[in-house]
Amino acid sequence: MLHLIPAPLHRCLYRLAYIARSAWWRTLRPTIHGCRIIALDAEDRVLLIRQTYGPRYWSAPAGSIARREDPVATAHRELAEETGCTLEDARKVAEVLERPMGAYNVVHVVVGRAGGTLRPDGREVDDAAWFELDALPADISPKVSSDLSGWIAAWREAHSSES
Repeated sequence: MLHLIPAPLHRCLYRLAYIARSAWWRTLRPTIHGCRIIALDAEDRVLLIRQTYGPRYWSAPAGSIARREDPVATAHRELAEETGCTLEDARKVAEVLERPMGAYNVVHVVVGRAGGTLRPDGREVDDAAWFELDALPADISPKVSSDLSGWIAAWREAHSSES
């Protein structure tokens, strides 16, 4: 249904929702569960996006976990919605507690192999690109850059121990 809203209006609505959510977080300080997706392509490059709202850092795709939804299922859904890509060999490798604007954000980090054609949705995500792990952009989110190599190493270790 949301695809019927013109993209420029949809982007504006995302920005307004971000402002409203920020005010809600500062006031009520809730505990929120989210998912951060570290997607690697066949060449071991990482997928980073820029959202149409919030800070303009390059960041990993992410989204809210629905009630009783598995974080890996969230990762599949969010990656497809935001980038058009699929996620294979996905597994949760970490759980990080962040405190955006006073709220408690439990972030479940899921790493996997991306497939399909990269197509940013143009509504929530206006730019997406693959980056070599040793050539990440200077304006990458500090939350992602600080732990990225450790998350990927944990995924590779878990993946190789199953083989």
